[in-house]
Order: sequence, then structure tokens, then C-alpha cells
Amino acid sequence: MTKQGTLLVVDDNRNILTSLQYLLNEYFERVLTLSSPVTIPTLMRKEDIHVVLLDMNFSSGINSGNEGLYWLREIKRIQPQTQVVLFTAYADINLAVTGIKEGASDFVVKPWENDKLVQALQEAYHKTQPKTGKKKAAAAGNASDSDKNKMYWGNSPVIQPLRMLVEKVSSTDANILITGENGTGKDMLAREIHRLSNRRNEAMVSVDMGAITESLFESELFGHVKGSFTDAHADRIGRFEAADGGTLFLDEIANLPYHLQAKLLTAIQKRCFIKVGSNTPQATNIRLICATNRDLEEMVRQGEFREDLLYRINTIHLHIPALRERKEDILPLANRFLKQYSAQYGRTVEKLSAETEHRLTEYPWYGNIRELQHTIEKAVILSEGKELQAETLQFSHAHPIGGTTQPEQKHIPFQTLDEMECSLVKSAIDQCNGNLSQAAAQLGITRQTLYNKMKRYGL
Repeated sequence: MTKQGTLLVVDDNRNILTSLQYLLNEYFERVLTLSSPVTIPTLMRKEDIHVVLLDMNFSSGINSGNEGLYWLREIKRIQPQTQVVLFTAYADINLAVTGIKEGASDFVVKPWENDKLVQALQEAYHKTQPKTGKKKAAAAGNASDSDKNKMYWGNSPVIQPLRMLVEKVSSTDANILITGENGTGKDMLAREIHRLSNRRNEAMVSVDMGAITESLFESELFGHVKGSFTDAHADRIGRFEAADGGTLFLDEIANLPYHLQAKLLTAIQKRCFIKVGSNTPQATNIRLICATNRDLEEMVRQGEFREDLLYRINTIHLHIPALRERKEDILPLANRFLKQYSAQYGRTVEKLSAETEHRLTEYPWYGNIRELQHTIEKAVILSEGKELQAETLQFSHAHPIGGTTQPEQKHIPFQTLDEMECSLVKSAIDQCNGNLSQAAAQLGITRQTLYNKMKRYGL
């Protein structure tokens, strides 16, 4: 039997890793294993991985599959041609559909049948191979994938000063703070800075500070050693170590609790960290990029954010203007999303109707580029024919067309902040008919943050 390609198996159960390595060595030239997904970006930049068998749950007691979906997206971003087969003990058809939509090639349930697992992995490998006589087309496809990773700047006058500043500072190692409303593309800008930097060939590790619980903060960022706490069954590297030589992106930095900010500041200042359960400092060489939608200077005045930490992360400040401030870019962005989702969903939609263009340019886009993207995606799915009609556009009820003024607030009985947030989250989910991606966009938060809030309020 001819062995085929390189397979990466990612699972936090070492017994499963051992069993699969014995089984799959017969079918693949190389079988690599990881017990933690944190090092996936680093490994994939060093190795040409054809197929990844990816577990969907890595945190004890959490079986939502969200971790697996996050790493699926990271794998497809780093190596779009790599095929991913999802692997979980918790079978859920909705989760499978979401995974396939996000780019997975198949979905295998534990406990697995050897024959079916091997078949799924072999079929995934065959998808990585160009068809006979089409190698040039495959190469062209890879080039276009590379172009997709580049940031679209647009032609609006308000965006050009930002572009010039980014081109100047990207080649340096200066710490950068990116600010802007939710949905403006702060994470995309961070990736663009990394792409233009001297660290482009090393890993860029992203951390959603709003999704990390206080109890796991040190373990997630700095790692831990075996036996340091109850669930520490093996050594684990943290995000600082994973990003060594590359870029560490801390998104939603304002969500970091005040009493934990000192620990982050120490690691940034000393360029070293100590793993949980260890006494040995470990040096790290990172380029730090942070992002937030909040006014950190005001938070400093309110005693919610450390002034010394702000100075440390704010060597260069980059502010992304809201989409409503750069109307010239709305239609070009809409057309880019139109092309992307038409290809993704097998639609024949080629252009926007005149009425559609009018509605898109008149809408205030308080959810910015993210809201525009989800609006076009949904419209493409609902469209028939070659022209995207205005009737397929589904705008948020909270942002009516015809002006840029925020809707007038209705008088409501007094509520606590938690009650108001819970009500708002539930309302967004209901308005979006259970579509969590759309609901997150309407709320101006990441999908992971939405999951956390749903868990908190029992939704």
C-alpha cells in the first residue's frame, strides 16, 4: 500500500494520539501529533501538512465545539489548501453543518470505526491533490488565496493616512494599539501589519481577552507545567511562547480585569514570563499588537485600566474609521463580498442592482464592515438570478435606512446592567432567528464572546 502525505492529529487525550498514530502510520507517510492546539500555527508554518484530524474540545467540561471551530478557521487561514476532518465525542448535526460551512471536509464521531476514519482522511487527502493537467490552475488558486489575506484598504480619503502610517511602522517592532468601533476590521489590520513585518514567516498568535476566564488567564498566556493544578495532566505552552519570534495579538484588551493587568505588564516589560507551577523565567521575543473598541484613556481616568500598561502598549496608535465615514468604500467592499459568497455557495449572482446599491450606501452601518459582510452573505444565499435585488437585504431593525442618527431610545423600567445585557443578547438572537454569527455582528462582539454571554445568562 502506497502511503500518502502528511497527517496532523490534534487531540488532548494522549491515549487517543497513541492509538491513532499506530493505526494511521500504515496509510500516511508522516503522522504528527499534538496534545494542544496552541502550537498549530507554528507547526504549520514549518511543515507542509496535507490533512488535519482536529478534536473539537480541549477545555475540561466544555463540549460546545467552539474551540475546534476557532482552530479550524486558523488552519484554513494559514494553509487554505489543508483539509480538516473534525473529531469529537459529542455528535451534533448543527455543529457538523457549521464545521462544513467553515471549511471542514468531513466530521467523524468518537468512538470511531477504523475503516470509516481512514476513508474520511484518505478522501480529504485526495482533495489536496491537483487534478491531472491542472497544476498551473492550482498554483493560480494558491496565489489568489494569498491575495485574500491582504487587507482591502479602499479609496476613501479618510483611510489613506492610516495606510501610510501602517506601511511605515509595520517593519519595526514597536508595540501597536489599534482602536475603532466593533466590526471595523481591527483583527484584519493586525494581520496586515504582521504580513508586512519582518516577522511574517513566523507565527501570529491571536488571543481574545474577552473570552479568557480569570482563572485560566496565566495558563492561557504563559502556559503551565504538569501537576500545577488539578487538570494539568501535561505541560502546556502559553500564547507568549507560541508567538515567540512572531506577533502576539491581544484583541479586546480593555476586557482584561484590572488585577490581572499587572501580570501582563510585567511580561511585556521584562520580555519574559513564568509558567504556572514553575519558578524559572522564560524569555520571549514577540511583537505586541493590541486592539479595543473602548476609550482606554477614559478607563484610566475611571481607574479601570492601568496607566503604565496603556503607555507600554500604545507606542503607536492606529485608529480605524467607521464605515459610515468612508462611504466611498461601501460598494467596492459589497462587491468583494458578493463575489466571495457567490463562489462559496454556488450562486450565479454577479452584480448589485441599482436599488441595492442605493440602499447599501444610505444605510448607516453601525456594525461596520462585519455587518456589511453578513448582510451580503445572507442576501447571496437568498438570491436567485444574476443580480442581487434589494428585497434580499435584511437590515437590523435597530438601524433604519434614511439617516445616520441612532434610533431613539424607548423608555424602559429600571434594570441592572446584567439584566439589560441579558435582554439585549436574547433580543439579538431572536431577531436573527438563532443565527449566532449574525447576532454577534448586530451586537458588535465576537462569536466567542457571544457564546460566553449566553452561557453566563443561561440562554
